[in-house]
Amino acid sequence: MENLFVTIAGDLRRKAAWCYGGGRCSMLKVLVTDGTAAMVLYRLMQWSSRRGLAPLAMLFNKVNAVFCHCVVGRHAEFGPGFVMVHSAGVFINSGVRGGANVTVYQQVTLGGEGARVPTLGDGVLIAAGAKVVGPVRIGDGATVAANSLVLGHVPPHTTVLGVPARPVWGGGPRPAARVPAVAAAGAEGARP
Repeated sequence: MENLFVTIAGDLRRKAAWCYGGGRCSMLKVLVTDGTAAMVLYRLMQWSSRRGLAPLAMLFNKVNAVFCHCVVGRHAEFGPGFVMVHSAGVFINSGVRGGANVTVYQQVTLGGEGARVPTLGDGVLIAAGAKVVGPVRIGDGATVAANSLVLGHVPPHTTVLGVPARPVWGGGPRPAARVPAVAAAGAEGARP
């Protein structure tokens, strides 16, 4: 249970740094910000699923859907530092896997059929309205621009845009003012 709270605290610290620059006041703002309840409910659902508490996981899933307008499959897995900036309209298929420090905006779909679902690397940003469909890999540090439709693999540190999505920038880390990361344990706060 302690690990659950460490993970949730790391997610909240990362969201505070992302949305408000970090600090005590920003943490208080994050606690009442859209998307935060969905993040916490997702982590509670994930924790319940891992322990074989399917009825409890289903309850957290339904509460998330009804009150946060967000559907995250019960077996979706994201590493520490997972941030949902806004939860309205987010749909994440049950088989989706995401690394550490993944950021998702509103109206995002990460889906497919059965096991044919996306895998996201570390530090991935999925902007508002983007759709990532099928068995594609989104590389570490990649960005999917708003309202893009991703049907193929995205190389690391590449920004894709359009329908269908095509690379518009790549070849290195994002500019410095991007997503703050949390330490792997989720307890160290933001780092450059």
